[in-house]
Amino acid sequence: MFLRYNEAIGNIEMDVGIMEMWTLAGVILVMNLTGFFIMGLDKKRAKKNLYRISESTLWNVAFLGGAVGAAAGMRHFRHKTKHGQFKYGLPFLAVIEIGIFVYLFKILA
Repeated sequence: MFLRYNEAIGNIEMDVGIMEMWTLAGVILVMNLTGFFIMGLDKKRAKKNLYRISESTLWNVAFLGGAVGAAAGMRHFRHKTKHGQFKYGLPFLAVIEIGIFVYLFKILA
């Protein structure tokens, strides 16, 4: 809990902006780790000819804040690199998401 002393009124207040910023950072971190690891999991399943993770699931994770992690996973695991929509789309979406996140952090700071 983030508390601060408000000298004007002599009370201790909770700093909501900092809590929201940490919550947003946590959600972004979880979604990007999820994006990274599901790319690796799908690559592993592809090698073993097992049931695959659908492309729509990969995109959903990316659109929900995990594009940076999914793009990093794509490069790291060399997975979906021949598909134009992933090769160009994920990095493009990642740049857009980074811009959105920077904007949101500036608002909350």
